[in-house]
Amino acid sequence: MKKTILIVVAHSDDETIGMGGTIKKHSENGDKVLAISMTNGVSARNDISKIDIEKRLIASENACKILGFQWVDRFDFPDNKMDSCSMLDIVKSIEEIKERFNPSLVYTHSRSDLNIDHRVVVSAVLTAFRPLPNECCKELRLFEVPSSTDFGHECITGRFDPNLYIDISNTWLAKLKGLKSYSQEIREYPHSRSFEAIENLAKIRGNQVGIKMAEAFQVIRKIEI
Repeated sequence: MKKTILIVVAHSDDETIGMGGTIKKHSENGDKVLAISMTNGVSARNDISKIDIEKRLIASENACKILGFQWVDRFDFPDNKMDSCSMLDIVKSIEEIKERFNPSLVYTHSRSDLNIDHRVVVSAVLTAFRPLPNECCKELRLFEVPSSTDFGHECITGRFDPNLYIDISNTWLAKLKGLKSYSQEIREYPHSRSFEAIENLAKIRGNQVGIKMAEAFQVIRKIEI
């Protein structure tokens, strides 16, 4: 059966860096893949301008065309300051999207990420999709983001403990093309958010389960009917 899938990210680029190969795979399978971002992803930086915000917007539009998903909303919570916002306001924003689209599968950040926005978003998603009677979401998956998940420490932020590996051997090139849309966010090797390091991570995750390349996820809830 074709699924309606929602990806909730703190910043546009998280979706491609974290799970671009899986997004492309869902798209090729005929699933309806939707995404929302909670901040503009750049306003916390020094000397930011409207041009920088526009560049990130254009990059995200290019990435969604390459990978086959749709941005359905972009919220304007403060970048890297989501912990200063009302959790209720964040949850209600996500619930509004839930009521519009009724996704059965939801992806979002790991609580183990160093980035504070990621940690706030996953808490809000878990609240918005809490297991009430007749809840539309039947599965909730967390993904890792290089330079955030790996920069945390389990003594402080907890640990990303994957239990699902999705083969992206045939969609890696699409992911790489999507990553190039966000070239301003990519760093020089050996930074973990470099093209080479992201490819290395895909190979490591694949090798852990006997395939060439994979993206890893932590399933925290799955309901079968």
